[in-house]
Amino acid sequence: MRNLIVTFLSMIAVVFLVRTVISGKAEMDSFRKHEALVAEVNECLDAGEWNCAEKAVRELLSDAPHDTNLQMHLAIILYEQERYEECRNYIATLKFDSRDMKLLDAKVASLMREMAELGIERSMHFRVEFEGNLSKRDVMEALAVLEVAYDSLCRLFDFHPENKMHLVLYESQQYQGVGPRPEWVGAVYDGKLRIPVNVMEYQEVYRPMFFHELTHAFVRAMTRRHVPLWVNEGIAQVIDASRTGKPRPEGSVPSIEALTEPFVNENNTSNALRLYWYSQRMVEQLLRRNSDFTRFRDYIQAMGKKSPDEALQEFYGVTAQQLLDEVR
Repeated sequence: MRNLIVTFLSMIAVVFLVRTVISGKAEMDSFRKHEALVAEVNECLDAGEWNCAEKAVRELLSDAPHDTNLQMHLAIILYEQERYEECRNYIATLKFDSRDMKLLDAKVASLMREMAELGIERSMHFRVEFEGNLSKRDVMEALAVLEVAYDSLCRLFDFHPENKMHLVLYESQQYQGVGPRPEWVGAVYDGKLRIPVNVMEYQEVYRPMFFHELTHAFVRAMTRRHVPLWVNEGIAQVIDASRTGKPRPEGSVPSIEALTEPFVNENNTSNALRLYWYSQRMVEQLLRRNSDFTRFRDYIQAMGKKSPDEALQEFYGVTAQQLLDEVR
């Protein structure tokens, strides 16, 4: 009998140990699955692959439905996919309140209003929203020029943006973008290319302007972050070629800090012209250091994962200040 009891207790111990091992393995498998999904979300977001990111975020939310960080990510993903009504409805269901969520909801509401109020035409890679009595011919011309610019930049950067791009041809101030802007600012890229509708009267103006603003859109899609303004504005000017060969503007040399921050913070037109001039010269100097545009393209893409200073040192062996000193 004693041997039978010992045997029975041993069997219970083995069963308990097996269950513990199985439970521990299940927890480890669950942890690994979670980590793999998090890595997948980050990778998809970095690449701007919104369908992939949404699938992974929704799977994570199934295990943690009240995770506010995941909820914010899903709302942003819906916004990036232009599923504006779905995005607003989702935000309305959430139980938490934050400044970022309120800003996102306000932006989505503004975009929905624009889509309802403005005329819309589409091409393969673009949607044009316009107001006023713009002729069908002008709208189609805008789309044609954008498609030519798109193909050119795809070849130049060896990069194809995943999402359709948007142009707003505006008359009214309410459609010129968020926030106050200095008088010298005409076109702007804030996720949409926003260009005054009256430029469509002047082919020599709107063609380089489209190339310029579309370059900003490509840089943004390639890096998913804000790069130093001297890089962004410099390469856009090199590509649009509208200021190439302009003489050095009068006045003091701008600081690296001024060349790094958004130029729309500068209210003085003369100061703004100096920022643009030095930006273009700095990028041209990089291209003189190595004329292979592939290196410049790789440098831009590297800023998606490295700091701007690290990328500049890696690809050109120079600091921004040293570069500025070379062109001053």
